[in-house]
Amino acid sequence: MDRFFTYDDQLGIDLPSLDQPWENYTDQIQQAILSHWEKVRGQIPDRIAELEHTINQKQAYLNVEENFERSCLLNSQISDLASIINDLWIWYRTHEEVNIKLHA
Repeated sequence: MDRFFTYDDQLGIDLPSLDQPWENYTDQIQQAILSHWEKVRGQIPDRIAELEHTINQKQAYLNVEENFERSCLLNSQISDLASIINDLWIWYRTHEEVNIKLHA
């Protein structure tokens, strides 16, 4: 599946990386891609939970942090993690749209 997916370090998951239109792939390859994506998609909620845990830790540090520069850094890190979570939810929902189109 390495040919059809690329690991995204920031998101922590494989993302589809197709080099041609979906319709150009055989049914067998489409099924293999969808099967792999379903496995990846199943990992997304766990990845989100990990990031939420990290956010909660950073917020706890932020609540007691008295250094302004350190507070700004923590806020920035929390914002970055929240953005990653948002992107992961978008990718998670992407599969639902693909399934609807394939079954329509």
